[in-house]
Amino acid sequence: MPKQLRICHLTSVHLDGDIRIFHKMAKTMAQDFELHLVVPNTTTRQQDGVHIHSFTAETQIRSKRMKHTVNEVLKVGLAIQADIYQLHDPELLRIAPQLQRAGAKVIFDSHEDVPKQIMDKFWIPWVFRKLISLVYARYEKSRVRQLDGIISVTPGICARFSKMNQKVALVRNFPLQAEFPNPNWNQKNSQHFCYIGGLYESRGIREVVMAMKDLDAVLHLAGTFDDPLLQAELESTKAWQKVRFYGQVGRETIQEILQQCSVGIVTLHPTPSYKEAYPIKMFEYLAAGCAVLASDFPLYRNLLEDNTCGVFVDPQNEAEIAHALQDFSAQSEATLKMGQLARKLFEAKYNWEMEAQKLREFYISL
Repeated sequence: MPKQLRICHLTSVHLDGDIRIFHKMAKTMAQDFELHLVVPNTTTRQQDGVHIHSFTAETQIRSKRMKHTVNEVLKVGLAIQADIYQLHDPELLRIAPQLQRAGAKVIFDSHEDVPKQIMDKFWIPWVFRKLISLVYARYEKSRVRQLDGIISVTPGICARFSKMNQKVALVRNFPLQAEFPNPNWNQKNSQHFCYIGGLYESRGIREVVMAMKDLDAVLHLAGTFDDPLLQAELESTKAWQKVRFYGQVGRETIQEILQQCSVGIVTLHPTPSYKEAYPIKMFEYLAAGCAVLASDFPLYRNLLEDNTCGVFVDPQNEAEIAHALQDFSAQSEATLKMGQLARKLFEAKYNWEMEAQKLREFYISL
């Protein structure tokens, strides 16, 4: 394995310690290559075999970030003199030509289908979303044609990029096996459910909370509400009495929540981006030995192998969600069995270690 190959991950948006960038990609590849990471507003250091380079920058105000922060990423990145630069944010596409002129290979790691994701951005006025999406799609197409390769997280996104660039690799964002040891099945409670992640209306949080109002069960919520009015509305309901709300918590607390819950909920609304997404929380539920209550999308049925470890509902139908949760609660033995099948599916197909080998081969092929 070419130990001397120098690879540098660049981000202007993601935080230090990002799960995909640092824990999955950088740390696992540091066993075979010289790994560097440029990330704003942290400490320059070496950690777990990764050289972390940082600088102070604006990351909250988009206009300043897209200009000044991206320029700083370029400056720090060029000084590393990497063989391969991996861009993790769409706004970094504009610095790809400068990196290539320095003699490096440049690849784009597209974490989402950005044109479709723009259509779901609540902070963009609806009347402008389609135009912005089209303008970005055209810009993205012109940029990625010139790159040395593309990485993305779903077959659908990879298929879209394959029309623009011949070198595309599918590297899915599955959980690390090391982070998810075998569950203690005796701690699982069929009356405890969890929803982990962004608490947005479009991700079905209103229906999930309201479905709890007449159930003799507990809903564990971990994440941040994007809308304080929605949070206040739900907190004022009878259903909220069945909720344990943790807010934004670390990975250790998430593990504790998953250990006691028997069902993980991923009832995203049927938006264009969600219907084709691979939600990381779904695979973390599998890893933790939880049965899954999921939106009734064809992709999700295919991923969960036709009901062996999942139940599918209309994510906008509160009564249907409540009925499914009641069944999970009442049929504890069957729910535990579904969780065990979920864990086996994670071990067989949906773990990061299998994806890491594809990433390693992709780097070498460049």
